[in-house]
Amino acid sequence: MSFHPSAVNGENQIPVDEEEQQVYNNLDEKLDRLLATLPKAKGWRSPNIFLHKGFWLSPTVFKGLLAIHEYFHPQPTDIFLAAFMKCGTTWLRALMFATANRHRYNLSDHPLHRTGPHGAFPSLDTQILVDFPVTKFDHLPSPRLFATHFAHDLLPTSMTAPRSTCKFVYVCREPKDALISKWHFMNKVRSKELTPLLFNEAYELFCNGVSEYGPFWEHVLGYWKASQESPEKILFLKYEDMKKEPSVELKKLAEFMGMPFTAAEEEGGVVEEIVKLCSFENLSNLEVNKDGVQKFNTQLMVENRDFFRKGKVGDWKNYLTEEMRERIDSITETKLKDSGLSLGVTKITLS
Repeated sequence: MSFHPSAVNGENQIPVDEEEQQVYNNLDEKLDRLLATLPKAKGWRSPNIFLHKGFWLSPTVFKGLLAIHEYFHPQPTDIFLAAFMKCGTTWLRALMFATANRHRYNLSDHPLHRTGPHGAFPSLDTQILVDFPVTKFDHLPSPRLFATHFAHDLLPTSMTAPRSTCKFVYVCREPKDALISKWHFMNKVRSKELTPLLFNEAYELFCNGVSEYGPFWEHVLGYWKASQESPEKILFLKYEDMKKEPSVELKKLAEFMGMPFTAAEEEGGVVEEIVKLCSFENLSNLEVNKDGVQKFNTQLMVENRDFFRKGKVGDWKNYLTEEMRERIDSITETKLKDSGLSLGVTKITLS
């Protein structure tokens, strides 16, 4: 009998029976066959990433994608938080959990104080790989909340098709800030067997679309176009708008989730209380986010403090030269042309 880490928060270890072990073996065999046929490039966290249907994936999350397609059964009321890496996922996790559970928990003694945002609800990409069968998610209260970094086009149609009543909350971020934040984070979780990823190299990879879950622009556009086609199914948010008017964006989020704030709640300051609870300043100073660890699977453990860096808009100005900025802005303008979406292009003149 073998063992693997436990469920949503990765606590303890439980035995795996022969049937479950066969599931893991089948996934490994299928993954190995696929990887042998796919283009590969240098990874940001792992040695290599692989190009699958237009998007770059590490072997670990690729295995998670296979498991989602084969074993995950969405429920009609599921709500998925989706984002490219380091674009506001941690903040949105906290806001969504606090909003959905505001009648269950007292804000002064909230589970977020003990678990942190990443312990609030599962990261589907990696945590589907622990504790088979995936009926482990059945105990979660409705609506079940999940997070994913997978591109819209990679997910099963049982989740994304218009006929599905599952909902998605997508948050995007200005690409230059997304690059800086991702580079910092990936160096923190990068395999200790690898040398640190230099910024200039990360910049080139990012501009060429080569990064885990990327290309960035195609990732954003996939959800943006889907949100335009099915606005009742996908709420598209911008990190910068949330920083500017968090209460306005939170009310928009609650409405989309089917949990609008009542007039009494608004008058009683509930919106502002949730905004304060989930603020960068509050979350980053909690003990659990200074000392705690998230175990996503057998290969990935992340210290909670690594999810918090600055939480600011415009930090890219401290890293990018004017030439670098112009290049990313040019790519952004070209990629988003005629889409109706604008993302952080500043005073650029295209030749």
